Amino acid sequence: MITLHHVPGSRSMRVLWLLEELGLEFTLRNWSLTDGGLRSSEFRALSPAGRVPVLEIDNRAIFESGAIVEYLCETHPAAGLAPAIGAPERAEFLEWVHFAETQANIVQNLNIQHIFLRPESARSLPLMKLDTKRLALTMQALEAQLDGREWLIGSFSAADCMLGFNIDAMFRFVRAEGFPNITAYRERIRSRPAYEVALKKGGGDSIYAQDFYELPDA
Repeated sequence: MITLHHVPGSRSMRVLWLLEELGLEFTLRNWSLTDGGLRSSEFRALSPAGRVPVLEIDNRAIFESGAIVEYLCETHPAAGLAPAIGAPERAEFLEWVHFAETQANIVQNLNIQHIFLRPESARSLPLMKLDTKRLALTMQALEAQLDGREWLIGSFSAADCMLGFNIDAMFRFVRAEGFPNITAYRERIRSRPAYEVALKKGGGDSIYAQDFYELPDA
């Protein structure tokens, strides 16, 4: 039995999508960002930082998106969603798997500033401006990587599950104009059957109430 601990619209969507790409049967246990459940002793026993995703599999619980993605790829090598250990493409695959989390942490900072901090006077405009610029820099790197490629490392891989999740969020804070490769990449992601299924199972978005978040003085 495989159980994915999930918050709709959160980083656990990466693992949900990958499980669908692998064709694995699993159950979802949904949690909320706002009701305190992630801070409970029950959940903290699974995830020390109190964060999703957590994947219960093979008689253990694994936390951290990157670790889960690598574990699933290594235990299901026939799916071909990661270069084999020692393959020339392996380093590039790992770079983008972990770059996805670097980028997601910037998005998380912007989520906190734009959405979760209350009252609004608690927000830091300099930090919001800085993180918006930092996010745009990561997007420029992604735009360059996708030039002439359909997927991050050529063929579709689990790195696309890791980083592809970020795209809708990044476009909440940096406008899509000027990023044609990322925009086309988003459409390719949306056309994948496993992504469509994962999106339906995942329960939509529980974070964003606006299509775009302007800086307060913009």
